[in-house]
Amino acid sequence: MKNWQLARRKTALHRRAEIIQEIRHFFIHQDYLEVETPQRIPAPAPESYIDAIPSGDWYLQASPELCMKRLLAAGYEKIFQICHCWRGKERGSQHIPEFTLLEWYRMGADYRSLMEECELLIPAVARSIGLGEEMVFRDYVVDLTRPWEAFSVRQAFQRYAGCSMEEALEKDLFDETMVHEIEPKLGREKPTFLYDYPAQRGALARLKPEDATVAERFELYIGGLELANGFSELVDPEEQRRRFEKENENRRLMGKAIYSFPEKFLSELKEMLPAAGIALGVDRLLMVLLNVPSIDDVVAFTPEELQSQMIGVLE
Repeated sequence: MKNWQLARRKTALHRRAEIIQEIRHFFIHQDYLEVETPQRIPAPAPESYIDAIPSGDWYLQASPELCMKRLLAAGYEKIFQICHCWRGKERGSQHIPEFTLLEWYRMGADYRSLMEECELLIPAVARSIGLGEEMVFRDYVVDLTRPWEAFSVRQAFQRYAGCSMEEALEKDLFDETMVHEIEPKLGREKPTFLYDYPAQRGALARLKPEDATVAERFELYIGGLELANGFSELVDPEEQRRRFEKENENRRLMGKAIYSFPEKFLSELKEMLPAAGIALGVDRLLMVLLNVPSIDDVVAFTPEELQSQMIGVLE
């Protein structure tokens, strides 16, 4: 009996292959080196809201970030990778536990340099599947021509929220306000960069030299959907260790697992020169370019379909 769920995704999977080929073409012609790093690692980067999936005594990577930065520290200047990543407790129309991530890093660049590369990459990918300067996603007609819209997180709170960024942080309402009041309004007419996140949400990003209350981090949105997260990299190992300690403390207070520190990464970070890096969700990019409502429409198998097969075998 034909599996009609798989059959109906045939067009999407053809488009997926074309898009991944175009991504590779774009970066190779920009003189980036494609790398492959291990997908099973001894310790993830501690982050409050990202749960790594155990694999024996190690973990499946939530991102290739740590290994790719070790390559930067060893002298690699421009690198990219398209790989599978895993995150626990993530499932919905926009989330899947095993997903495909594009990450790229550039020595001597900052977060604004990566915004410019996004403005080049996504229209190139759109053209590769026959789209023009406009595309439709979630009933919004999105103009891909440059320049794209860009404003700070502080400005976004002023435009769309009922409180300031500082008030939201003080009342522990920052994430809730972002999800419900701000993110759905971003990227409706043009792709939108939201930049200069509060330092408390800086993760592995460096602080802005002229304003240490914010980090040089940005996210990219189209039609209210977050596609990418990038930043100017933090290269101070002691500051990074302090941030990991804070993230683990947050995890402890939330009743989550505490992670060991990636000591090899921390020991080599001091050798890393100023750089910028970004992660872009390939599955979400496909959702946008193909104008489909669910991540399930752009992957070959969902975890539920695999699970149902296992149940069938057991029965």
